[in-house]
Amino acid sequence: MLYQLFETQRALLSPFSEFAAASAKLYSHPLSPFAHTPMAQRLSAGLDLMHRLAKDYEKPEFDIKSVEVDGADVAVQELVALEKPFCRLLRFKRYTDDLTVLAKMKDQPTVLVVAPLSGHHATLLRETVKQLLKDHKVYITDWTDARMVPLDVGPFHLDDYIRYVQEFIRHVGGADCHVISVCQPTVPVLAAISLMASAGEETPRSMTMMGGPIDARKSPTAVNNLAMNRSYSWFENNVIYRVPTNFPGAGREVYPGFLQHTGFVAMNPDRHLSSHYDYFLDLVRGDDEGAEAHRRFYDEYNAVLDMPAEYYLDTIKTVFQDFALVNGTWEVDGAFVRPQDIKTTALLTVEGELDDISGAGQTKAAHDLCAGVPKQHQFHYDVIGAGHYGIFSGRRWREHAYPQVRDFIATYEASPLKKTAKAAPVKASAKPAAKRTRSTRKA
Repeated sequence: MLYQLFETQRALLSPFSEFAAASAKLYSHPLSPFAHTPMAQRLSAGLDLMHRLAKDYEKPEFDIKSVEVDGADVAVQELVALEKPFCRLLRFKRYTDDLTVLAKMKDQPTVLVVAPLSGHHATLLRETVKQLLKDHKVYITDWTDARMVPLDVGPFHLDDYIRYVQEFIRHVGGADCHVISVCQPTVPVLAAISLMASAGEETPRSMTMMGGPIDARKSPTAVNNLAMNRSYSWFENNVIYRVPTNFPGAGREVYPGFLQHTGFVAMNPDRHLSSHYDYFLDLVRGDDEGAEAHRRFYDEYNAVLDMPAEYYLDTIKTVFQDFALVNGTWEVDGAFVRPQDIKTTALLTVEGELDDISGAGQTKAAHDLCAGVPKQHQFHYDVIGAGHYGIFSGRRWREHAYPQVRDFIATYEASPLKKTAKAAPVKASAKPAAKRTRSTRKA
């Protein structure tokens, strides 16, 4: 019923939102006589803000058209490499007429970025992808809004997520690729690679895990506490609803995006209120650059998707209540998840000093689990001053985290463990960076 009420409210607010947008232009367009009346700028700013608060936010585009590679501007085309009911595997293919740059690009590492299925769309990692494209061939998982998946397709469990990740790894190169998981997927990605290793299958050259709840018991955040302190039945009864009839997935049980968005905002209400007020002031002052930065952020932040109920509930139980990964009790298709069986995949974990989603030490816990990976091939990096989003987006991602990730991948692209497991320890860039930033530690 709640989902239907939300959709009714959204339908009722839609005309008001459009009216507010049109009225805002009426009081701001230089050719409009109303733009020259007293308080016109404030009226326009207030109406524009009302429009943005009431509007419906659609899934944004990656909109990556070009990137700079070795000083040359290279065109980028977004392609669907593989399509499954609950996810598309996207490839960002680069094109250039510069033969020298083309030859360099062909030799660059292949990276699979596993985006979170935790409320926001994969486009939240737009900056992550754009930066990686400078030095890598890039694929990313683009998870489908569950309300758009017909009910007859069937359910989607956490185990299905793991199978998807394994299929994507094989598709992009298997033992010749590098995997980066951001936030939520660190757990299923580690499980996927562990199961591949246990089955005797070759695993990726490296795995980079960023800000994820490998062991949610360490430095628990407000998000962790909610998942750990509420019973499984509470989540079943309070956050799971059926998709209304006006969507292709009508009747499917989901954790609705609008409920997730409410939770996101409730974590930092003062910050969002202040941001919207600053946006109003930017419009009044005519600060177009500041106003546009606000729009870009909230166009992404306010665009949310529904998660399949069975996947969400599986995650709550497996990751935040049973701690099945760290306790060694997680079983998928009759096989236990054993990270200690991974031997030829180098490991880098990245955490943000101020992360309020995944607390300190939660991602680093992967090192103790991956006991089969030689210690000299395990690295940890703390991004000083970075919150959760700062480890994969913004200045700290570009200037601090990305160089570590890039150099780590380059090290194991040149000298994969499967060929040098008995050689002298590989010197990855994460260790010497400690003297530059005081934020790198060898695990």
